[in-house]
Amino acid sequence: MIRPLVALTVAVLAALPAGAAERVVSLGGAVTEIVAALGEADRLVGRDTTSSWPEAVTALPDLGYVRGLSAEGVLSVAPDLILAEEGAGPPEAVDLLKSATIPFVEVPDGYDREAVVAKIETVADALGVPEKGALLAADVGRALDAAVAQAAEGPARRVLFVLSVQGGRLLAGGRDTAADGIIRLAGGVNAVTGFEGYKPLTDEAVTRAAPDVILMMSRAGAEDLEAEVLALPAVRTTPAAARGALVSMDGLYLLGFGPRTAQAVRDLAAALDRAGS
Repeated sequence: MIRPLVALTVAVLAALPAGAAERVVSLGGAVTEIVAALGEADRLVGRDTTSSWPEAVTALPDLGYVRGLSAEGVLSVAPDLILAEEGAGPPEAVDLLKSATIPFVEVPDGYDREAVVAKIETVADALGVPEKGALLAADVGRALDAAVAQAAEGPARRVLFVLSVQGGRLLAGGRDTAADGIIRLAGGVNAVTGFEGYKPLTDEAVTRAAPDVILMMSRAGAEDLEAEVLALPAVRTTPAAARGALVSMDGLYLLGFGPRTAQAVRDLAAALDRAGS
């Protein structure tokens, strides 16, 4: 998926005006992190709700959830460049933004080393700082390679990522998800791979998954949710519940696949090792 989108992005970048953009809107937490990591955060005039790191960007106008944008809201801050992660929406809002006279660059998404590097290079090119992008991509790539190699030395825990609980059923992350990607990079094994995306699990599916560790995003009220998950009848039969092995991490840090991914891999690998022991 990344290569066709990168090719399209290159075509869009070729059409950008020669002057460097000074009023940039960033839509997507990882995209905003990359802008900041490149040292270009002072050009930002707006961000989406998921853009919460570094903390300084939270002072920018919040233009809404990345998949629930309003074209009027985005345009209200008078941007001269819009950077949006792949999957930003809704489609009608994105179509309106693309039809405007303002350059709109879609940043490819993905859940591996190559995807992180592609994101960095795309954002850097759009901002007119390709040299900075090359340096950052190289640094992040090296750090990620080292983190993955270190994680691979430990035991491969079976990990069940739980996005939420709906009607007493776990909404879990299958193949081709950010959760699946980060679990694999951290040396774990996704406990459910029979489907793509996020889907609710039957009690039987939870039992068959037999996770060593349950992984969740930290959020307000997380302790209550964690207790609810471990108390579910199907979960109580798992090795994870027997050990109380539940790991909770910040969602953007864990699943963003931005410049902090190498450290996220290290932290997750260490947490899985502790929880699964």
